[in-house]
Amino acid sequence: MNSPRFHATPDDAVQDVVREKVTVEGMTFHLDRPAGLDKVFDHPGVRNAYAADEYIPYWTDLWAAGRMLAKVVLREDWTKHGRDVLEIGCGLGLGGIAALACRLNVTFSDVDATAVRFALANAKLNGHANAQGLPLDLRSPPDLTFPVILASDVMYEQRLVEPVATFIKAVLAPGGTAFVTDPDRYSSRSFKWVCGEAGLAVETSFVRAGEPGGERTKGTLYRLRHADA
Repeated sequence: MNSPRFHATPDDAVQDVVREKVTVEGMTFHLDRPAGLDKVFDHPGVRNAYAADEYIPYWTDLWAAGRMLAKVVLREDWTKHGRDVLEIGCGLGLGGIAALACRLNVTFSDVDATAVRFALANAKLNGHANAQGLPLDLRSPPDLTFPVILASDVMYEQRLVEPVATFIKAVLAPGGTAFVTDPDRYSSRSFKWVCGEAGLAVETSFVRAGEPGGERTKGTLYRLRHADA
């Protein structure tokens, strides 16, 4: 197993913040996110993280797949699932905040400690002060299990596809379900096959999301379970 390698986007790279209103399934959420993404990506500390580990803090923006995941969460019948939820690659935390709105117990996790801090702050901004945070490197699964795993846009590069599948296989509790949304990036084309090789059963369905009245992005929901369940 690889040793985890964590990151922390420097505070002075994300000190300018904008508040964004997000409406999903008729519910309104507020998210604070860093302003001026060019400033973030050009920061010397961020450049050093890329040189050391090819790490880029994409968490600083709200991506379409995050809206997709929130929609999936708000539409799901949670009487059929466990109550403890792990959001991986949480970024700004929209998916987990939607789960909190469904009265689930949420742990926000990301390889970037600053992202976890933003997600927890956004949860509090939306009235949920009881969420948990956890630094996690998907390349190094912890000795923990959760009955529900949430993820959005975590396969933005081909090199991440296998670690995501391996992580879910290791951390998903027996009988549990993982919900992964992706905007049909080229890198995700092999995900279903890789999950099958890892011992996960995969169901896919169409999903799309975007600003109400604005452009809609098409994507895929991957619903994953242990193949031997």
